[in-house]
Amino acid sequence: MPNLQPASDDQANSIVVSVIVLNWNGELFLEACLGSLLRQSMGDTEIILVDNGSTDGSVDLVRGRFPQVRLIVLEENTGFSAGNNAGIRHARGEYVALINNDAEADPHWIEEILKTYNSHPEVGICASKMLFYDDRTLADACGDFYTVEGIAGKIGHLEPEERYGKPREVFGACAGAAVYRRSMLEELGGFDEDFFIVHEDSDLSFRARLMGYKCLYVPTAIVYHHLGASIGLGSDRSVYFSQRNTEFVYLKNMPLLLLLKYWPMHVLADLVSFVAHIARGKTRAFLSAKFDALRMMPAVIKKRRRIQSARRASAADIDRLLVRGWLWGRLRRGLDAGIRREGPQESALGERPSSE
Repeated sequence: MPNLQPASDDQANSIVVSVIVLNWNGELFLEACLGSLLRQSMGDTEIILVDNGSTDGSVDLVRGRFPQVRLIVLEENTGFSAGNNAGIRHARGEYVALINNDAEADPHWIEEILKTYNSHPEVGICASKMLFYDDRTLADACGDFYTVEGIAGKIGHLEPEERYGKPREVFGACAGAAVYRRSMLEELGGFDEDFFIVHEDSDLSFRARLMGYKCLYVPTAIVYHHLGASIGLGSDRSVYFSQRNTEFVYLKNMPLLLLLKYWPMHVLADLVSFVAHIARGKTRAFLSAKFDALRMMPAVIKKRRRIQSARRASAADIDRLLVRGWLWGRLRRGLDAGIRREGPQESALGERPSSE
């Protein structure tokens, strides 16, 4: 696992939260994103922008318009996992906040998260209320769920935001707008860099759960998000990383008793997903993803042994957090859409809408 210790032991005592913005060719969004972070009501923060090999003028924009922002320039696109790990290594705060470059934070975003941490010492991750930038009545994500089939997804996606006005415990957080205890990140080793992009946050949330940390959804911590601006929803790239990394999350983290209990459901979900991707013309991307997941299985098994030997949560603890009936619900909605000849708005088991 990557070493997340800061480059210097000289911690800035006044910094409580380090906010990391990972950027790849996001010049169009940066002024609004960074401006919203500089307007935060919580003053004891630092802002770090990690540039992942951009070629669009992003670095010059930050240097010229935002001298307050600490800039880390990487020579190439290292992916979401490695890029954020680089930012975490430079972070000096007790808490580490991640926000997408195509998102804007409410002025009280950080303040509301810290209220939750101050009253819940057992919490390792706080999930934000992510709303669509262009339609702020709709939720993008209100925390993440994980199913018995091994599927990760966003709670409340495309639903009216008013349904999600109460704080609650959730399985995990979308890293497009989440805040983590730095001590937890160091214990877990940060994001798994083999993921590159997509579901690295699901993996981190699962590993945190296995170590006994809780995740709380904070409805008053609001962020507005331009969905899929970087990776492109439904692209071959999105399908590939989503389908490959789905296997990584499941096989690394699911306790053995639950793996045996729910394995038939996982296989069925993969089969349904395969059919759905054939219908969408994404057969090659899907098969490439599963082949590469199989090819990398020795490394996954090695990680699994380390994770499972260190976990503090029991299989029963994890089982109570898993969503049941998700696959049947998706199949039913897909069938209903076909009967109406409207066509489903998304595949019966398509890739998770990406926030990276």
